[in-house]
Amino acid sequence: MSLLFIGIDPNTGDKQSPTVWVDQEKQELVFQGWKPDSELKAECAAFQVPGHAQGIPESEAVIRIPARMVHMIREACDAVERTDI
Repeated sequence: MSLLFIGIDPNTGDKQSPTVWVDQEKQELVFQGWKPDSELKAECAAFQVPGHAQGIPESEAVIRIPARMVHMIREACDAVERTDI
């Protein structure tokens, strides 16, 4: 895996560090964020999307990323689009 570090939450402290990377091999965005509280997780799990099973599959997770990191997510999207396979 070749991770390209994009950025970390500028308001991070010693114990919290929402982070954005790009996996250049797989052309994927990689996020580290806060775990949702039980209410948010339940709301996401109950959400209905036509053609998809309800719930959160075992292989997936809900995470929270602060809005102040949007520019980093945009940068990561640009980096993925520049990757040539």
